[in-house]
Amino acid sequence: MSFFGMDCVKKKEQELERKLRANDREYNLPFKYATNAIKTSKYNPFTFLPLNLFEQFQRIANAYFLFLLVLQVIPQISSLSWFTTVVPLVLVLTVTAAKDATDDINRHRSDNQVNNRKVKVLIDRKLRSEKWLDVQVGDIIKLENNQFVTADLMLLSSSEPLNLVYIETAELDGETNLKVRQALTVTGDLGEDIEKLADFDGEVRCEPPNNRLDRFTGTLTYAGQKYSLDNEKILLRGTTLRNTGWCFGLVLFGGPETKLMQNCGKSTFKRTRIDRLMNVLVLCIFGFLAFMCTILAIGNCFWELNEGSQFTVFLPRQDGNDAGFSAFLTFWSYVIILNTVVPISLYVSVEIIRLGNSFYIDWDRKMYYSRSDTPAEARTTTLNEELGQIKYIFSDKTGTLTQNIMTFNKCSINGKSYGDVYDCTGQRLEITEHTERVDFSFNKLADPRFRFHDHSLVEAVKLENPEVHTFFRLLALCHTVMAEEKKEGELSYQAQSPDEGALVTAARNFGFVFRSRTPDSVSIVEMGQQRSYELLAILDFNNVRKRMSVIVRSPEGKLSLYCKGADTIIYERLHQSCSKLMDVTTEQLNEFAGEGLRTLVLAYKDLDEGYFNEWKQRHHEASTLLDDRESKLDELYEEIEKDLLLLGASAIEDKLQDGVPQTIEQLSKADIKIWVLTGDKQETAENIGYSCNLLQEEMNDVFIISANSPEDVRQELRDARTSMKPGEDSVFLPESILGKGVKVMADEAVNGEYGLVINGHSLAYALERSMELEFLRTACMCKAVICCRVTPLQKAQVVELVKKYKGAVTLAIGDGANDVSMIKAAHIGVGISGQEGMQAVLSSDYSFAQFRFLQRLLLVHGRWSYLRMCKFLRYFFYKNFTFTFVHFWFAFFCGFSAQTVYDQWFITLYNLVYTALPVLGMSLFDQDVNDVWSFQQPQLYVPGQLNLYFSKKAFFKCALHSCYSSMVLFFIPYAAMHDTVRGDGKDVADYQSFALLTQTCLLFAVTIQLGLEMSYWTAVNTFFVLGSLVMYFAVTFTMYSNSMFLMSPSAFPFIGTARNSLNQPNIWLTILLTSILCVLPVVTYRFLFIQLCPTINDKMMFKVRQAKASPAPPPRRTRIRRTSSRRSGYAFSHAQGYGDLVTSGRFLRRPAFSRSSGLINAGRTTTGFSPMGRSAGYSPTGRPQNAKVSDVEVTSLQMYRTITDPSL
Repeated sequence: MSFFGMDCVKKKEQELERKLRANDREYNLPFKYATNAIKTSKYNPFTFLPLNLFEQFQRIANAYFLFLLVLQVIPQISSLSWFTTVVPLVLVLTVTAAKDATDDINRHRSDNQVNNRKVKVLIDRKLRSEKWLDVQVGDIIKLENNQFVTADLMLLSSSEPLNLVYIETAELDGETNLKVRQALTVTGDLGEDIEKLADFDGEVRCEPPNNRLDRFTGTLTYAGQKYSLDNEKILLRGTTLRNTGWCFGLVLFGGPETKLMQNCGKSTFKRTRIDRLMNVLVLCIFGFLAFMCTILAIGNCFWELNEGSQFTVFLPRQDGNDAGFSAFLTFWSYVIILNTVVPISLYVSVEIIRLGNSFYIDWDRKMYYSRSDTPAEARTTTLNEELGQIKYIFSDKTGTLTQNIMTFNKCSINGKSYGDVYDCTGQRLEITEHTERVDFSFNKLADPRFRFHDHSLVEAVKLENPEVHTFFRLLALCHTVMAEEKKEGELSYQAQSPDEGALVTAARNFGFVFRSRTPDSVSIVEMGQQRSYELLAILDFNNVRKRMSVIVRSPEGKLSLYCKGADTIIYERLHQSCSKLMDVTTEQLNEFAGEGLRTLVLAYKDLDEGYFNEWKQRHHEASTLLDDRESKLDELYEEIEKDLLLLGASAIEDKLQDGVPQTIEQLSKADIKIWVLTGDKQETAENIGYSCNLLQEEMNDVFIISANSPEDVRQELRDARTSMKPGEDSVFLPESILGKGVKVMADEAVNGEYGLVINGHSLAYALERSMELEFLRTACMCKAVICCRVTPLQKAQVVELVKKYKGAVTLAIGDGANDVSMIKAAHIGVGISGQEGMQAVLSSDYSFAQFRFLQRLLLVHGRWSYLRMCKFLRYFFYKNFTFTFVHFWFAFFCGFSAQTVYDQWFITLYNLVYTALPVLGMSLFDQDVNDVWSFQQPQLYVPGQLNLYFSKKAFFKCALHSCYSSMVLFFIPYAAMHDTVRGDGKDVADYQSFALLTQTCLLFAVTIQLGLEMSYWTAVNTFFVLGSLVMYFAVTFTMYSNSMFLMSPSAFPFIGTARNSLNQPNIWLTILLTSILCVLPVVTYRFLFIQLCPTINDKMMFKVRQAKASPAPPPRRTRIRRTSSRRSGYAFSHAQGYGDLVTSGRFLRRPAFSRSSGLINAGRTTTGFSPMGRSAGYSPTGRPQNAKVSDVEVTSLQMYRTITDPSL
């Protein structure tokens, strides 16, 4: 255990293999496996005070002020009272400790909430309710429906047929579609028999704890037999049990050793770029302070040797105090006097400014999301100014850019487009919340949440348009969705992909209701009639086929093949009679894709019974081959999926969050690069990239990196870079290019705009040490980057790579547990409080409910915070350097005696009273332009990325300005008062009068300088500035009054100085002259700079003044429509293998009870389905109801309506 108790366990030897036995804690105890408790907090009641103080004194400034405090209690050295240091130091330590304690209490609460959840554990042959933290490796636990999985488990048995369980992995990979896990048959036979489970003594040998979510290797030894374990048998912590009554599992890994926690990454103390720069500057200031004190100490030594002997008559030296020892004491005396170059009030003020700007974020109503009653929250107060310097944004996709809600938006059937709404003049109307919705009340089984606005489609269904019926029949049959009906008429679908669920739901609402399935049949309700189709084959999806087909036999014995897939794939397999219909459909597909919809083409063909039987026999033979099975099956699929007849196309909207395209466009204009890191499939991520304007058709090229070997990945990266910079040498950067120290990789300019898409396999190779620089160099040349199928740890690795070699400020934004490691790795972590729990929010620095609020966080709050902090630091260093340097010049006129040039009360109150509020007012309220202009001119954000407002260069300019001002403030008053008398002939050239004049000149000079820095004057600012001057004179006249002197002569020695000096005209003329001379160079420099080379801020301020601070109303935001021919579809977000699972019966739930048809007026005639009181030929859209596309060849499907088919 560490000294402060930070480590919960001793670091044990590297675990090479895990061995455990079920129901045997004594056997497992010696291995010292981690318990299931998690700990993210840093302190406990005993360690808080020592550990927190230890951490705070690691800050150089705090340690420095503690050292000063020690010096000030030594009377031989100090000419200042100890309270001038101890009061602000204690204040800083207390405020920081209180903030740290609050943060840690919140972490404790979060840990306790998770650790104290209850779960049923099998102990002593009984199920007992235990806390999560008490669960140990080797325990058998029982989970019930909708429960979180407690630890990493081996599935033993479940309530479902064939020991299946359904889990949701949103917290791990961001996907909300259900996944299937299946227990071994030998453990599945244990069922829920407690006695059998208690007697289970299987031994598991498996891999040690690791962060790989997609693989698991191990073996189970039970009853003398050995069984293989893989990822399909494992339930990971962070997943949720769905649609499964109960299941039992054996705990393999607990708490910090679970794969979820292994992927969480380490919590690091985040410091802003300005903080790090401040540390460097403080060290420089310390060096400069030591340099000044050394010069003054040497000066004291010479003065004591040459002049000091003449004063020994009046000031006898103590024994042994020679010139050298006097110089030594003088050095430390000046360390105390000149310590105001780094005043502790600087750190107090910085914390107050950050806290104030954090409250602005919390209080911003424009970042409040009313639907979920979620305000924005600044969960940390130390990173605000960093928000104004972001260069790279790393975003999750699912739930962050999208709502993860798929909706059936439009479709094309037989060349006719459905989904748009038109007015009486034929003009297309924009669909809003108030647009009239289609009434599905005729269908009792309709999903009430489904929305559609084009009434003509439902009327086509009611009028029994055969093309429309066949379209929806295909959607109801060709899928792998599972239906669940707990109550009569209350259907819920469990789809492997959300877009497949959207298609089946659309068919359900339009009268073709998928009701249930068995391994060899699909039951649907067609317009009120229950019908069962024999399922003869599922030709499943894979990444090469990009399509799915089913072969079914209707109740009347008719054989049909229904197919849906990507347009380019289906078009190659259409019958030549569909050519003209295909052209029309293609135009409509382009229109759909231009709106960012996920498109899918549907086709069908009727099959001959004899041919199908012969094909089925060959299919059976191919499926039982041991060698070359996949290619044989593909050949058979190709053979039967040809000469298809085109039905139409569907268009699904993967709903983006509101304002996502506009936000990305704004951030891009601010020169912020956005990378999407998602666990989703490549094609899905690409499609969203186009929808949200991250990828654009106008781009010169979008590179796809999808190789499966290091050499191929390297070559693809080389080809991409060569395409972007043809004249560039494509030789790869050697590893030694960085040398011993890490150098920043400069941005490379390219001609045009490019995008990069890389999948998880390729990214794993690209992140290897030998290739990471090649990947980074290529990616940074692109405007947008999308990384697909990435693990949580890979997300963090990408962020770390950019942080390490680009030297840029990064921000990561996500909403799920799979984003936590990325959020922790970035300089700024933002959590979206959305559909996937609160894990991301709890680990974030800032949180809100919608991605669109990010632009306000950065372009408004971030930029203002950065601007205010930079102005504050520049001004603070100026006023304190000027204050301190006057002491330096005075030392040459006071015998280097460490005499202060100001009154001691002025020294104490200068930073705490006289100049504190004005600079805080500027730092809390100043803004160069308002939020509207900030959005209209996102280029204003760029100076923050380039560190233009505060840098080492700006600091040294400030120091030179202070040096000049201090010389003016010392020598002008000194010369003005030299040998000067009052109007009545009395002398005013004394030390106290000079001190009063100098400090008054100083206060006026720094106040005028503050006025020049301020861009936005408010009533509060004005009150602070004028009030501070009034306060100065009020305090000065009070302190220098007779009554105060009589009360304590030693504390208030400046009796009568104020009233004797400040009534003289020459004193006020001196104040005026010094003030003008101090600010004159600044005014001249700014005037010339603005005229000759104005910055973007100068130009914008000029525009604002021209507009009299009332900018024209922003242009009406129109929906961004993408003119793209690129299309994606259902096949792109599906997974291989579900067809086999359906037909094998392994996926099926228990048989449902008998059901009624669920439709009102279930007859099959038009009379039974009158079009809602309208005439049969009327269309609410004003278009002919059954208009055919001209010049489209008649297909067998179109002739279908003239044929009397008993199946209809």
